[in-house]
Amino acid sequence: MPRSAQDAERKRIAILGCTGSIGRQTLDVCRQHADKLEVVALSAHSNTKELVAAAREFGVKRIAVTDPQSVHDPILENLPRDARLYTGARSAVDICLFDDVDEVLVAIVGVAGLSASAAVLACGKQLALANKESLVVGGDLLMPMARPGMLLPVDSEHAAIFQCYQGENPKEAHCIWLTCSGGPFFGKSRSELSRVTVKQALAHPAWNMGAKISIDSATLMNKGLERIEALHLFHVDMDFVNVVIHREAKIHSMVEYVDGSVIAHLGASDMRIPIQYALSYPARWESPSPRLDFRQLSSLSFGEPDTDTFRCLKLADIAGREGGTLPCVLNAANEVAVDAFLHDRCSFTDIDAIVEYAMDQHDNSPVYSLDQLSDTDAWARIQARCALDRISR
Repeated sequence: MPRSAQDAERKRIAILGCTGSIGRQTLDVCRQHADKLEVVALSAHSNTKELVAAAREFGVKRIAVTDPQSVHDPILENLPRDARLYTGARSAVDICLFDDVDEVLVAIVGVAGLSASAAVLACGKQLALANKESLVVGGDLLMPMARPGMLLPVDSEHAAIFQCYQGENPKEAHCIWLTCSGGPFFGKSRSELSRVTVKQALAHPAWNMGAKISIDSATLMNKGLERIEALHLFHVDMDFVNVVIHREAKIHSMVEYVDGSVIAHLGASDMRIPIQYALSYPARWESPSPRLDFRQLSSLSFGEPDTDTFRCLKLADIAGREGGTLPCVLNAANEVAVDAFLHDRCSFTDIDAIVEYAMDQHDNSPVYSLDQLSDTDAWARIQARCALDRISR
Protein backbone atom coordinates (compact mmCIF):
# COMPACT_ATOMS: atom_id res chain seq x y z
CA MET A 1 0.00 0.00 0.00
CA PRO A 2 1.44 3.46 -0.92
CA ARG A 3 2.39 5.72 1.97
CA SER A 4 0.30 8.82 2.58
CA ALA A 5 1.87 12.23 2.01
CA GLN A 6 2.12 12.71 5.79
CA ASP A 7 3.78 9.33 6.32
CA ALA A 8 6.18 9.93 3.43
CA GLU A 9 7.66 12.85 5.34
CA ARG A 10 8.53 10.67 8.32
CA LYS A 11 11.82 8.78 8.63
CA ARG A 12 11.19 5.07 9.21
CA ILE A 13 13.44 3.62 11.88
CA ALA A 14 14.23 0.27 13.46
CA ILE A 15 15.46 0.18 17.05
CA LEU A 16 17.58 -2.84 17.96
CA GLY A 17 17.77 -3.18 21.74
CA CYS A 18 14.67 -1.09 22.40
CA THR A 19 14.28 -2.04 26.08
CA GLY A 20 17.72 -0.95 27.23
CA SER A 21 18.64 2.53 28.43
CA ILE A 22 19.45 3.88 24.94
CA GLY A 23 16.48 2.11 23.37
CA ARG A 24 14.01 3.54 25.88
CA GLN A 25 15.38 7.05 25.39
CA THR A 26 15.18 6.60 21.62
CA LEU A 27 11.51 5.73 21.98
CA ASP A 28 11.08 8.91 24.01
CA VAL A 29 12.59 10.93 21.15
CA CYS A 30 10.16 9.18 18.79
CA ARG A 31 7.25 10.20 21.04
CA GLN A 32 8.40 13.80 20.98
CA HIS A 33 8.70 13.79 17.18
CA ALA A 34 5.93 11.48 16.01
CA ASP A 35 5.42 13.81 13.03
CA LYS A 36 9.00 13.16 11.87
CA LEU A 37 9.75 9.58 12.98
CA GLU A 38 7.91 6.31 12.41
CA VAL A 39 9.01 3.21 14.34
CA VAL A 40 8.66 0.20 12.02
CA ALA A 41 10.73 -2.51 13.76
CA LEU A 42 11.80 -3.29 17.32
CA SER A 43 14.03 -5.90 18.93
CA ALA A 44 14.78 -6.96 22.49
CA HIS A 45 16.74 -9.80 24.00
CA SER A 46 14.54 -10.96 26.87
CA ASN A 47 12.50 -8.03 28.20
CA THR A 48 9.32 -9.09 26.46
CA LYS A 49 7.04 -7.03 28.69
CA GLU A 50 8.57 -3.71 27.62
CA LEU A 51 8.91 -4.91 24.03
CA VAL A 52 5.20 -5.70 23.77
CA ALA A 53 4.25 -2.39 25.39
CA ALA A 54 6.41 -0.45 22.90
CA ALA A 55 5.11 -2.46 19.93
CA ARG A 56 1.51 -1.73 20.91
CA GLU A 57 2.17 1.96 21.60
CA PHE A 58 3.88 2.57 18.25
CA GLY A 59 1.90 0.07 16.19
CA VAL A 60 5.02 -1.82 15.12
CA LYS A 61 4.57 -4.67 12.65
CA ARG A 62 7.96 -6.45 12.97
CA ILE A 63 9.28 -7.51 16.36
CA ALA A 64 12.30 -9.65 17.26
CA VAL A 65 13.16 -11.57 20.42
CA THR A 66 16.73 -12.89 20.38
CA ASP A 67 16.75 -14.87 23.65
CA PRO A 68 15.60 -18.46 22.96
CA GLN A 69 14.23 -18.79 26.50
CA SER A 70 11.97 -15.75 26.10
CA VAL A 71 10.27 -16.57 22.80
CA HIS A 72 7.66 -18.67 24.59
CA ASP A 73 6.62 -15.91 27.00
CA PRO A 74 2.79 -15.77 26.98
CA ILE A 75 2.89 -11.96 26.98
CA LEU A 76 4.00 -12.09 23.34
CA GLU A 77 0.43 -13.12 22.52
CA ASN A 78 -0.46 -9.47 23.22
CA LEU A 79 1.51 -8.12 20.27
CA PRO A 80 -0.46 -6.07 17.73
CA ARG A 81 -2.76 -8.36 15.75
CA ASP A 82 -0.99 -7.86 12.41
CA ALA A 83 2.55 -7.93 13.86
CA ARG A 84 5.04 -10.59 12.84
CA LEU A 85 7.35 -12.05 15.48
CA TYR A 86 10.91 -13.03 14.56
CA THR A 87 13.00 -15.17 16.90
CA GLY A 88 16.56 -16.37 17.23
CA ALA A 89 20.03 -14.90 17.33
CA ARG A 90 19.77 -13.30 13.87
CA SER A 91 16.22 -12.01 14.24
CA ALA A 92 17.37 -8.50 15.19
CA VAL A 93 19.21 -8.33 11.89
CA ASP A 94 16.33 -9.83 9.91
CA ILE A 95 13.75 -7.21 10.94
CA CYS A 96 15.79 -4.21 9.83
CA LEU A 97 16.71 -5.21 6.27
CA PHE A 98 13.30 -4.53 4.71
CA ASP A 99 12.73 -1.72 2.21
CA ASP A 100 10.52 0.19 4.64
CA VAL A 101 13.47 0.88 6.99
CA ASP A 102 15.41 4.11 6.40
CA GLU A 103 17.65 4.12 9.48
CA VAL A 104 18.59 1.54 12.10
CA LEU A 105 19.60 2.48 15.63
CA VAL A 106 21.79 -0.31 17.02
CA ALA A 107 21.66 -0.23 20.81
CA ILE A 108 22.38 -3.92 21.39
CA VAL A 109 24.86 -4.32 24.24
CA GLY A 110 28.25 -5.92 23.60
CA VAL A 111 29.84 -7.56 20.59
CA ALA A 112 26.45 -8.94 19.51
CA GLY A 113 25.82 -5.60 17.84
CA LEU A 114 28.67 -6.07 15.34
CA SER A 115 26.85 -8.39 12.94
CA ALA A 116 23.80 -6.13 12.99
CA SER A 117 25.91 -3.04 12.25
CA ALA A 118 27.66 -4.81 9.38
CA ALA A 119 24.35 -5.97 7.89
CA VAL A 120 22.86 -2.47 8.06
CA LEU A 121 25.82 -0.90 6.27
CA ALA A 122 26.00 -3.71 3.73
CA CYS A 123 22.44 -3.05 2.57
CA GLY A 124 23.03 0.71 2.33
CA LYS A 125 20.87 1.85 5.23
CA GLN A 126 21.76 4.67 7.59
CA LEU A 127 23.23 3.41 10.85
CA ALA A 128 22.83 5.25 14.16
CA LEU A 129 25.45 3.47 16.23
CA ALA A 130 25.07 3.24 19.99
CA ASN A 131 27.05 0.01 20.19
CA LYS A 132 30.69 1.03 20.58
CA GLU A 133 31.88 -2.59 20.50
CA SER A 134 30.98 -2.71 16.79
CA LEU A 135 33.81 -0.32 15.99
CA VAL A 136 36.17 -1.40 18.76
CA VAL A 137 36.07 -4.99 17.51
CA GLY A 138 35.19 -4.60 13.84
CA GLY A 139 36.08 -1.06 12.85
CA ASP A 140 38.56 -2.33 10.26
CA LEU A 141 35.65 -4.05 8.50
CA LEU A 142 32.84 -1.55 9.10
CA MET A 143 34.42 1.77 8.20
CA PRO A 144 35.21 0.86 4.57
CA MET A 145 31.51 0.00 4.19
CA ALA A 146 30.27 3.35 5.51
CA ARG A 147 29.56 6.03 2.91
CA PRO A 148 29.65 9.68 4.10
CA GLY A 149 26.66 10.47 6.31
CA MET A 150 25.64 6.82 6.63
CA LEU A 151 27.23 6.06 10.02
CA LEU A 152 26.14 8.45 12.75
CA PRO A 153 27.60 8.08 16.29
CA VAL A 154 25.21 8.02 19.23
CA ASP A 155 27.77 7.91 22.06
CA SER A 156 27.62 11.36 23.64
CA GLU A 157 31.37 11.90 23.21
CA HIS A 158 31.56 10.79 19.59
CA ALA A 159 28.39 12.65 18.68
CA ALA A 160 30.04 15.72 20.22
CA ILE A 161 33.27 15.24 18.24
CA PHE A 162 31.25 14.64 15.07
CA GLN A 163 29.51 17.98 15.58
CA CYS A 164 32.77 19.79 16.39
CA TYR A 165 34.04 18.69 12.97
CA GLN A 166 31.00 20.04 11.11
CA GLY A 167 32.02 22.78 8.67
CA GLU A 168 35.71 22.27 9.43
CA ASN A 169 38.57 20.68 7.51
CA PRO A 170 39.55 17.49 9.40
CA LYS A 171 43.11 17.89 8.10
CA GLU A 172 43.38 21.11 10.12
CA ALA A 173 42.58 19.35 13.43
CA HIS A 174 45.42 19.11 15.93
CA CYS A 175 43.86 16.67 18.42
CA ILE A 176 40.67 15.41 20.01
CA TRP A 177 39.95 15.98 23.71
CA LEU A 178 37.77 13.09 24.87
CA THR A 179 36.11 14.09 28.12
CA CYS A 180 35.64 11.64 30.99
CA SER A 181 33.63 12.22 34.17
CA GLY A 182 36.00 9.97 36.11
CA GLY A 183 33.17 7.71 37.21
CA PRO A 184 31.99 7.12 40.79
CA PHE A 185 35.48 6.28 42.11
CA PHE A 186 37.47 9.29 40.94
CA GLY A 187 40.39 9.93 43.30
CA LYS A 188 40.27 6.56 45.02
CA SER A 189 43.38 4.42 45.48
CA ARG A 190 43.92 0.94 44.10
CA SER A 191 43.42 -0.48 47.58
CA GLU A 192 40.10 1.32 47.96
CA LEU A 193 38.95 0.07 44.56
CA SER A 194 39.53 -3.53 45.58
CA ARG A 195 36.77 -3.18 48.20
CA VAL A 196 34.03 -1.42 46.23
CA THR A 197 30.63 -3.07 45.84
CA VAL A 198 28.48 -3.64 42.78
CA LYS A 199 25.93 -1.12 44.08
CA GLN A 200 28.63 1.54 44.44
CA ALA A 201 30.00 0.82 40.97
CA LEU A 202 26.56 1.18 39.38
CA ALA A 203 26.05 4.65 40.85
CA HIS A 204 27.41 6.84 38.04
CA PRO A 205 27.64 10.52 39.03
CA ALA A 206 26.39 11.99 35.74
CA TRP A 207 24.65 9.48 33.46
CA ASN A 208 21.77 7.00 33.81
CA MET A 209 22.98 3.89 31.96
CA GLY A 210 22.66 0.12 31.86
CA ALA A 211 24.62 -2.14 34.22
CA LYS A 212 27.40 -3.19 31.85
CA ILE A 213 28.28 0.30 30.62
CA SER A 214 28.01 1.65 34.18
CA ILE A 215 30.70 -0.78 35.32
CA ASP A 216 32.81 0.07 32.27
CA SER A 217 32.51 3.73 33.21
CA ALA A 218 33.57 2.97 36.77
CA THR A 219 36.70 1.08 35.62
CA LEU A 220 37.32 3.68 32.84
CA MET A 221 37.28 0.82 30.32
CA ASN A 222 34.42 2.69 28.67
CA LYS A 223 36.75 5.60 27.96
CA GLY A 224 39.40 3.24 26.65
CA LEU A 225 36.88 1.68 24.29
CA GLU A 226 35.79 5.15 23.21
CA ARG A 227 39.36 6.05 22.27
CA ILE A 228 39.56 3.01 20.01
CA GLU A 229 36.14 3.84 18.57
CA ALA A 230 37.34 7.37 17.80
CA LEU A 231 40.32 6.02 15.84
CA HIS A 232 37.97 4.42 13.36
CA LEU A 233 35.27 7.08 13.24
CA PHE A 234 37.63 9.99 12.68
CA HIS A 235 40.55 8.23 10.94
CA VAL A 236 43.18 9.19 13.54
CA ASP A 237 45.68 7.36 15.79
CA MET A 238 45.80 6.88 19.56
CA ASP A 239 48.14 9.82 20.13
CA PHE A 240 45.57 12.09 18.50
CA VAL A 241 42.87 11.26 21.10
CA ASN A 242 43.55 12.64 24.59
CA VAL A 243 41.44 11.70 27.61
CA VAL A 244 40.73 14.54 30.02
CA ILE A 245 38.84 14.22 33.31
CA HIS A 246 35.89 16.62 33.41
CA ARG A 247 33.81 15.92 36.50
CA GLU A 248 30.90 18.19 35.65
CA ALA A 249 30.12 16.25 32.43
CA LYS A 250 28.88 19.37 30.67
CA ILE A 251 31.53 19.45 27.94
CA HIS A 252 30.99 16.23 26.00
CA SER A 253 34.24 16.45 24.03
CA MET A 254 36.35 18.94 22.07
CA VAL A 255 38.38 19.22 18.88
CA GLU A 256 41.48 21.41 18.93
CA TYR A 257 42.66 22.83 15.61
CA VAL A 258 46.14 23.70 14.37
CA ASP A 259 45.65 27.43 14.98
CA GLY A 260 45.00 26.81 18.69
CA SER A 261 41.22 27.20 18.46
CA VAL A 262 39.21 24.64 20.41
CA ILE A 263 35.62 23.85 19.47
CA ALA A 264 33.73 22.20 22.33
CA HIS A 265 30.31 20.61 22.48
CA LEU A 266 28.45 21.56 25.67
CA GLY A 267 25.02 20.59 26.89
CA ALA A 268 22.96 18.79 29.50
CA SER A 269 23.94 15.25 30.45
CA ASP A 270 21.02 13.73 28.56
CA MET A 271 21.49 10.96 26.00
CA ARG A 272 18.36 12.02 24.14
CA ILE A 273 20.37 14.90 22.63
CA PRO A 274 22.91 12.75 20.71
CA ILE A 275 20.23 10.14 19.96
CA GLN A 276 18.01 12.78 18.41
CA TYR A 277 20.82 14.30 16.35
CA ALA A 278 21.63 10.87 14.90
CA LEU A 279 17.99 10.63 13.78
CA SER A 280 17.59 14.23 12.61
CA TYR A 281 21.00 14.77 10.97
CA PRO A 282 21.75 17.14 9.33
CA ALA A 283 18.75 19.02 10.76
CA ARG A 284 18.24 19.99 14.40
CA TRP A 285 14.90 19.54 16.09
CA GLU A 286 13.40 20.96 19.27
CA SER A 287 14.86 18.99 22.16
CA PRO A 288 12.92 17.04 24.81
CA SER A 289 15.93 17.53 27.12
CA PRO A 290 16.37 20.18 29.81
CA ARG A 291 18.34 23.27 28.86
CA LEU A 292 21.75 23.98 30.34
CA ASP A 293 21.75 27.33 32.16
CA PHE A 294 25.34 28.57 32.05
CA ARG A 295 24.54 31.13 34.73
CA GLN A 296 24.12 28.26 37.17
CA LEU A 297 27.50 26.64 36.42
CA SER A 298 29.92 27.46 39.19
CA SER A 299 32.98 25.87 37.54
CA LEU A 300 34.30 23.58 34.84
CA SER A 301 37.26 21.51 36.00
CA PHE A 302 39.77 19.37 34.11
CA GLY A 303 42.42 16.83 35.07
CA GLU A 304 44.55 13.92 33.93
CA PRO A 305 43.31 10.31 34.30
CA ASP A 306 45.17 7.98 36.67
CA THR A 307 46.01 5.01 34.45
CA ASP A 308 48.03 3.28 37.18
CA THR A 309 44.93 3.04 39.38
CA PHE A 310 42.40 2.59 36.59
CA ARG A 311 44.36 0.02 34.61
CA CYS A 312 41.62 -0.73 32.08
CA LEU A 313 42.37 2.59 30.43
CA LYS A 314 45.99 1.54 29.99
CA LEU A 315 45.03 -1.89 28.63
CA ALA A 316 42.74 -0.25 26.07
CA ASP A 317 45.60 2.03 25.05
CA ILE A 318 47.78 -1.02 24.38
CA ALA A 319 45.01 -2.71 22.38
CA GLY A 320 44.32 0.42 20.36
CA ARG A 321 47.97 0.89 19.45
CA GLU A 322 48.45 -2.76 18.52
CA GLY A 323 45.20 -2.94 16.55
CA GLY A 324 44.33 -6.14 14.71
CA THR A 325 42.39 -8.67 16.76
CA LEU A 326 43.69 -7.48 20.13
CA PRO A 327 40.82 -5.00 20.69
CA CYS A 328 38.44 -7.94 20.14
CA VAL A 329 40.22 -9.84 22.93
CA LEU A 330 40.12 -6.75 25.17
CA ASN A 331 36.39 -6.36 24.65
CA ALA A 332 35.44 -10.04 25.03
CA ALA A 333 37.50 -10.57 28.16
CA ASN A 334 36.07 -7.39 29.64
CA GLU A 335 32.51 -8.58 29.02
CA VAL A 336 33.26 -11.82 30.90
CA ALA A 337 34.97 -9.97 33.74
CA VAL A 338 32.22 -7.37 34.14
CA ASP A 339 29.55 -10.08 34.21
CA ALA A 340 31.55 -11.92 36.90
CA PHE A 341 31.80 -8.76 38.99
CA LEU A 342 28.08 -8.04 38.63
CA HIS A 343 27.41 -11.55 39.97
CA ASP A 344 29.89 -11.22 42.86
CA ARG A 345 32.33 -13.75 41.40
CA CYS A 346 35.30 -11.40 41.36
CA SER A 347 36.38 -8.09 42.82
CA PHE A 348 36.35 -4.76 41.02
CA THR A 349 40.14 -4.78 40.55
CA ASP A 350 40.01 -8.36 39.26
CA ILE A 351 38.34 -7.00 36.11
CA ASP A 352 41.53 -5.54 34.66
CA ALA A 353 43.55 -8.58 35.81
CA ILE A 354 41.23 -10.90 33.86
CA VAL A 355 41.44 -8.70 30.75
CA GLU A 356 45.22 -8.46 30.96
CA TYR A 357 45.57 -12.24 31.25
CA ALA A 358 43.56 -12.82 28.07
CA MET A 359 45.51 -10.15 26.19
CA ASP A 360 48.83 -11.68 27.27
CA GLN A 361 47.78 -15.08 25.89
CA HIS A 362 46.81 -13.69 22.50
CA ASP A 363 48.77 -13.99 19.25
CA ASN A 364 47.64 -10.83 17.45
CA SER A 365 46.76 -10.80 13.74
CA PRO A 366 45.13 -8.43 11.20
CA VAL A 367 41.33 -8.39 10.97
CA TYR A 368 39.93 -9.92 7.79
CA SER A 369 36.41 -11.28 8.46
CA LEU A 370 33.46 -11.39 10.84
CA ASP A 371 33.98 -15.15 11.26
CA GLN A 372 37.56 -14.55 12.37
CA LEU A 373 36.37 -11.98 14.93
CA SER A 374 33.69 -14.40 16.16
CA ASP A 375 36.34 -17.08 16.69
CA THR A 376 38.64 -14.61 18.44
CA ASP A 377 35.82 -13.45 20.67
CA ALA A 378 35.02 -17.04 21.68
CA TRP A 379 38.70 -17.80 22.35
CA ALA A 380 39.10 -14.67 24.49
CA ARG A 381 36.07 -15.58 26.59
CA ILE A 382 37.61 -18.98 27.33
CA GLN A 383 40.84 -17.31 28.40
CA ALA A 384 38.95 -14.85 30.59
CA ARG A 385 37.10 -17.69 32.29
CA CYS A 386 40.42 -19.45 32.90
CA ALA A 387 41.69 -16.29 34.59
CA LEU A 388 38.47 -16.07 36.60
CA ASP A 389 38.89 -19.69 37.76
CA ARG A 390 42.42 -18.91 38.93
CA ILE A 391 41.17 -15.94 40.91
CA SER A 392 38.34 -17.95 42.46
CA ARG A 393 40.61 -20.68 43.83
